[in-house]
Amino acid sequence: MPFERLSGWLVRFEARHQGTQWSVAEGTLCALSPDGTAVSMEIPFEDAALRTPADVIAHLEHPWRLGVVLVRRGGFAVAYVVGTAVVDAKTGRRHVQGKTKAGGWSQQRFANRRDNQARVAFEAAAGYVEQLLLPRRSTLDLIASGGDRRAVDTVFAEPALRPLTTRPQRWLGGLPDPKRSVLDQAIDRARSVTIRIIDP
Repeated sequence: MPFERLSGWLVRFEARHQGTQWSVAEGTLCALSPDGTAVSMEIPFEDAALRTPADVIAHLEHPWRLGVVLVRRGGFAVAYVVGTAVVDAKTGRRHVQGKTKAGGWSQQRFANRRDNQARVAFEAAAGYVEQLLLPRRSTLDLIASGGDRRAVDTVFAEPALRPLTTRPQRWLGGLPDPKRSVLDQAIDRARSVTIRIIDP
């Protein structure tokens, strides 16, 4: 559920479940209705002062500063986002050959070539992460990453990027090859909450 749609969802839920009781505990917004319907939602960007759904809505309306990093062998996307605005973004592709069924020495040579091409792609991704996000590391509220987990880990293993690993992290999952439309989807996912409903 995108942050901006949560307020409307809560209004509609309460209209269908009169008398719902809400509470916030340990970073989770919870609800229990007289008909037995229960709701729970983890609140991003921890804030111990939150007490009510209205507090949570106001909390999510804050212009949070996000770094979004997507990496796969053949491409990458990096963005710096403030609130709903994409302040800076870069997507790129690097050629990495597909797998081969050849055997023996040819297969090994081919594998080495693929590894070298992937390394070039990861270095390019790391360069843009350093350019777009590293100077803003002290103000980042969250770094959301996705794509191929091993590729992302390889990028953030670069010594220059280690300061970014101290910021709060969120894994967005195995997204397809990064391009602008995929990056936009990832940003929407990073700015969303998951609502769990138990309906008896």
